[in-house]
Amino acid sequence: MKTIILGAGIIGISTAWHLRARGHDVIVIDRQAEAAQETSFANAGQISVSYCEPWANREAPLKALKWMFDAQAPLLFRPQLDWQQWRWALQFLGQCNDRAFARNVQQIVALGAYSHTALQQMVAETGISYHRLERGIAHFYSSAQAFEEAGEAVEIMRQHGVQRQLVSRDELLRIEPAFTPYKDQIFGGTFTPTDESGDARAFTQQLAQLCAQRGVQFLYGHDVLRLNQAGGEVQSITVRQRLDDGPGREQTLTADSFVVACGSYSAPLLRTVGVDLPIYPGKGYSATFRILQPDAAPFVSCIDDARKIAMSRFGDQLRVAGTIELGGFDLSLDSPVAQARCRMLSERIEEILPGVCDTRSEAEGGQPNYWCGLRPATPTNIPFIGHTGVGKLWVNAGHGTLGWTHGAGSGKALAALIAGERPAMDFGFLGQGRDPVAWHQRPIEA
Repeated sequence: MKTIILGAGIIGISTAWHLRARGHDVIVIDRQAEAAQETSFANAGQISVSYCEPWANREAPLKALKWMFDAQAPLLFRPQLDWQQWRWALQFLGQCNDRAFARNVQQIVALGAYSHTALQQMVAETGISYHRLERGIAHFYSSAQAFEEAGEAVEIMRQHGVQRQLVSRDELLRIEPAFTPYKDQIFGGTFTPTDESGDARAFTQQLAQLCAQRGVQFLYGHDVLRLNQAGGEVQSITVRQRLDDGPGREQTLTADSFVVACGSYSAPLLRTVGVDLPIYPGKGYSATFRILQPDAAPFVSCIDDARKIAMSRFGDQLRVAGTIELGGFDLSLDSPVAQARCRMLSERIEEILPGVCDTRSEAEGGQPNYWCGLRPATPTNIPFIGHTGVGKLWVNAGHGTLGWTHGAGSGKALAALIAGERPAMDFGFLGQGRDPVAWHQRPIEA
């Protein structure tokens, strides 16, 4: 079979790898010059099976309202004249109850555990090096109330087989001594030794190179102009090459199957052929700081609950990432809101790890390497993986903040579905008997 994959992030490249392993002729198309140049470029680096609670919970609506006028808020809703945003928001509110939360957690954990195993198998097979640290993930709390409530999250994860542990402040500091200067502001934490961290971009780009060595064809620097549909199926796609001096030639490509793995851009593309999935861009930010004091910098990947930011060490650099901004397809870093959110990352690291990293701005002589990307968010935080209902057309998108955590397994699972097999996990795949679209759309009574 011949399969064309649209998108060269962790999701698309993983799908290509597993399809090629099954003998498919594979073409990967992406508008960028190489793999992992958009949402997979500079994320937090965490493989966080244990930290996957959906954004939608019973407390989320009140928090979202409170945060609307705080440019540094963890979740910032920026109203637009865009009915897709408002529809998504209403569907999100429909998930803000205990019953929906419990069901969504089960789905996310199932995919996370399956994906973690798939990643470990891929690393063992390929030997890819990507600043991998198998030291777990710690989550620390800066208020007594938040630490008390953490016990509920621990119990939920343990019910699903994830060994997340509640730890005291002293235990947390033994796990990661780097936070000792901030100890007076820490009330306790949680820790999952089986989680890990690593650079998603490095992994994805090396996996893409291995795909190419095994015969996968890449059309980088190409825009997807349209999906050509006839007789209830997608028969071809039309793409156009990007050139420095303007648009290049168009070409139409045929295949036995087509996979849309374009992150946030999947939804508008799919709507052109009548597939309407509730995927909306959530703008996330990161900063990559040079480590000045290697012995004082953390090795354990961590989450700061107060600011909802994550930090992971990549060699002599510290990656700090977080926040969600729901405001459309805006990738600017120079707006007042964007600058405030970037500044928050620098200020928070200096507060927690004083003097450990070079957090100076460019104006001060530093190189903070700020970045933003659009996380493809669904109201439930559950991605869409499976057949769209349109002939030959498949989707692998909507992974939100967990694309790196779920990437390896999502690619493996979709490759199995295209081959007519059922992946070995309890997950609501699109087109496989359940109706995951309805999960995102229908309010569920608590």
